[in-house]
Amino acid sequence: MATGRTHRPATRSRGIPEATVARLPLYLRALTALSERSVPTVSSEELAAAAGVNSAKLRKDFSYLGSYGTRGVGYDVEYLVYQISRELGLTQDWPVVIVGIGNLGAALANYGGFASRGFRVAALIDADPAMAGKPVAGIPVQHTDELESIIRDNGVSIGVIATPAGAAQQVCDRLVAAGVTSILNFAPTVLSVPDGVDVRKVDLSIELQILAFHEQRKAGEEATATATAEAPAAPAATRTESATDQGPDGDVPAVMPA
Repeated sequence: MATGRTHRPATRSRGIPEATVARLPLYLRALTALSERSVPTVSSEELAAAAGVNSAKLRKDFSYLGSYGTRGVGYDVEYLVYQISRELGLTQDWPVVIVGIGNLGAALANYGGFASRGFRVAALIDADPAMAGKPVAGIPVQHTDELESIIRDNGVSIGVIATPAGAAQQVCDRLVAAGVTSILNFAPTVLSVPDGVDVRKVDLSIELQILAFHEQRKAGEEATATATAEAPAAPAATRTESATDQGPDGDVPAVMPA
């Protein structure tokens, strides 16, 4: 069985932009849903709408994959699923370790989407001795003392950090020293890593703060709109122009007489 250590995705060497790589999982998710419904083909407009992007951007992204679809027919769903999965490196087994088996780590361990997307949870690791041996999602938790040997024995190159912020950097350093080259960080802190190590950060509090900003802005706009709608109309002019107010040619003078 292949592991993450024996192969790296070829997207960078083939010149696929990072922005395109970031959208490939969105396309794959939409295509997988179509495949599960036995939909054979899909147009760029339909797939773009399902993925939440515009169709021109989708066609540009697919051009990097060498996939242009067929005019009047669209894209072959099954072939695109295979093609994008191959580009993302999902046609092989990627063993993953999750470090920090608190509420969040346990929830990640129980996530059923790993196996269907090419990832295998090889080990669950926690620093609490009381957790050692306890099964979570059917996998016994192992102590952090065994981290290096677990990574070596399972050929792990992807690590997930779900520890408190104070422990995250030390865990990261140990993962990197043991050979992990990609890290998904759920800890609310910025990690420092050497060149050649990729880090993706997932910070739920930041996402909630961004949503709070938008909610506040919408509330402000609604308040402004309400105040404008309820404001009394400006009084109409009560002064009636007379012949004496007009200039010699019948025009109203620029300065009205007192």
